[in-house]
Amino acid sequence: MRMVDLIEKKRDGVPLTEQEIRWLIHRYVAREVPDYQMAAFLMAVYFRGMTEGEMEAFTAAMAESGDKVDLSAVPGIKVDKHSSGGVGDTVTLILVPLMGAAGYVMAKLSGRALGHTGGTIDKFEAIPGVRTDLSPGEIIDQAKRIGVVIAEHTEDIAPADKLLYELRDVTGTVPSLPLIVGSILSKKLAGGADLIVLDVKCGDGAFMRTLPEAKELAEALVRVGNKLGKRFSALVTAMDQPLGWMAGNALEVKQAISVLRGEGPPDLEEITLALGAELLLLSGEESDEGKARDKLKRLVDSGAAWKKFVELVAAQGGDVRAVEEPELLPHAEEVQEVWAPRSGYVRKLSARKIGLAAGLLGAGREVKGQTVDPAAGVELLAKVGDRVEREQPLARLHVGRRELVEEAKRLVTEAFEIGTDFPLQGDLILARIR
Repeated sequence: MRMVDLIEKKRDGVPLTEQEIRWLIHRYVAREVPDYQMAAFLMAVYFRGMTEGEMEAFTAAMAESGDKVDLSAVPGIKVDKHSSGGVGDTVTLILVPLMGAAGYVMAKLSGRALGHTGGTIDKFEAIPGVRTDLSPGEIIDQAKRIGVVIAEHTEDIAPADKLLYELRDVTGTVPSLPLIVGSILSKKLAGGADLIVLDVKCGDGAFMRTLPEAKELAEALVRVGNKLGKRFSALVTAMDQPLGWMAGNALEVKQAISVLRGEGPPDLEEITLALGAELLLLSGEESDEGKARDKLKRLVDSGAAWKKFVELVAAQGGDVRAVEEPELLPHAEEVQEVWAPRSGYVRKLSARKIGLAAGLLGAGREVKGQTVDPAAGVELLAKVGDRVEREQPLARLHVGRRELVEEAKRLVTEAFEIGTDFPLQGDLILARIR
């Protein structure tokens, strides 16, 4: 078998066999296929696509390219979730302890900030002392002890995805549905869960900007994932403006704490409860969505979810005092305000620009491997539908990288569209794929 033959087949629109796809992934991870040939193959996929059978084989081969987390020895139902990325999306820090309080096992493997979107690992590590570089053995042991884990993806889990994503990022082949499906599902299949809910974001701050695009991706993910032996469900959720009021690592930890204490922003709580309810429905424990949500809300109101979060932080070496007293979390020495240029209603609030501004202030990375400032970010003081007056503060900038504060301020100002008419506000949950 020769790589050039597979490139030509895909270039000409001829489907590859499962054997050919497995050979391709195996040889690439072994570095026996050079980047320039894989880049040609990825571009052929970008233009020609893949059949569903090819997507299944491609995803399975990537999932099998390295280690897997085997949770079979852990008693209980194992659940997981994945978000396609958003701004202010700190759902994982809330959902993991919530599902643990509900009696499920949730060993969540997460990543770091990418582009304008935050990363769960950066957020969790904003809690002093928290350790996320857990080995598979440590993940299993902790899951047995307390039922919940938040750990960083290691390079040994689905290594094909890491190699391919880095290549896609520099070859213009990121926005390819089959490649996105393979990337997302390979990590979920390697993570050891039985039931998985997917949060496919849609809108200004999302990778999928339109509802048809987001639904197409969600449907493909659920179809292919279910055929590969797991049970998947997906929600398409709105990401035109940030979730909640915070964008930044320690800021979002504070916001997660507020939700777990029953005091958080309604939109963030709504998305978390909706995703958790999908997992209860997938498990068969509940057959009614409303009852599933009510059960999870009671776990928040009773303090059970908060108690499990504190247990999670302690298990991974975190300073429990910093979550019990959030003022002990990292905080910026300098805070600047952005003011409204005119009076009126906030008609739009660009999630993408807020995310980019938070990154410039220090919450994200400009280059691979750069250290983030846990205290940096954007705190919103107004959102869509709010009435604001001229020179009223719209946001606070928690400054980490002072040399970029003016550019961040410009982005935040541009993010707000203020008009005279009260805006219509859409739903948070745009579609369900079961």
